[in-house]
Amino acid sequence: MNSKYKGIFYIITAAFFFALMSLFVRLAGDLPSVQKSFFRNLVAVAAAAVVLARSRPALYLNRGDWGYLFLRAAFGTVGVLCNFYAIDHLLLADATMLNKLSPFFAILLGVVVLGERLRPFQVGAVLAAFAGALLVIKPSGSNLSLLPAAVGLLGGFGAGVAYTMVRVLGKRGVPGPFIVFTFSAFSCLATLPPMLLSFSPMTAAQWGMLLLAGASAAAAQFAVTAAYRCAPAREISVFDYSQIVFSALWGFLVFGQVPDALSWLGYAVICGTAVANFLHTVKKAA
Repeated sequence: MNSKYKGIFYIITAAFFFALMSLFVRLAGDLPSVQKSFFRNLVAVAAAAVVLARSRPALYLNRGDWGYLFLRAAFGTVGVLCNFYAIDHLLLADATMLNKLSPFFAILLGVVVLGERLRPFQVGAVLAAFAGALLVIKPSGSNLSLLPAAVGLLGGFGAGVAYTMVRVLGKRGVPGPFIVFTFSAFSCLATLPPMLLSFSPMTAAQWGMLLLAGASAAAAQFAVTAAYRCAPAREISVFDYSQIVFSALWGFLVFGQVPDALSWLGYAVICGTAVANFLHTVKKAA
């Protein structure tokens, strides 16, 4: 299996586990986003530590690698916090779709950071994707969901930056488990003080949901890190949108959520754009 097909497999696996994570986060109930984020990353850092201890990968970090690790961790933490806030205040599918704008941000950032070429078709694809995002957000003065939608969009940007840094680190030979470990450890340390200040007592069920969210997130993080180490965003990002299917299904089956017509139109525009961009990339590479 070549690296591109490995990337596709890993990105779909990550999408499934990220959808599960979102479900468990929503089921955890009315808890502060920083509290949910802390426990989500606590499980991930423990899992990454176990993998590192068992595999003991060769680790040779240059001075510049630490800067990229910091950017991956910082923007990844912002992305998680914003995504969790959106999950708690929007339809599960809407929150997921806004977060899934991250590949388009990753494409733009790939040009700036990695020097990857951005073709005119891809420029049009990015613009179309953001037009679709406006259909999901539905900005207006009377829209009570505008703030969480804007926060969800910011989460997508944070994730896009984080995944670009993963790609950079992969090119520089930094092991995937170490990337996951540093991100999760950073997120735990960053969210610990505000979590302690606003800690909300949890029931046994809430503890269980957050632990399951953390386990799902850990699996997804390992998969997405492997995906972007195997292939660039322009080749595999379209398959990340399978998470929308998983999230919409969970939202309907568990919460009875049905997106409105404008949201469905936005989904179609964004997903259609992603598919068109992918097919165009494949055609150019042929």
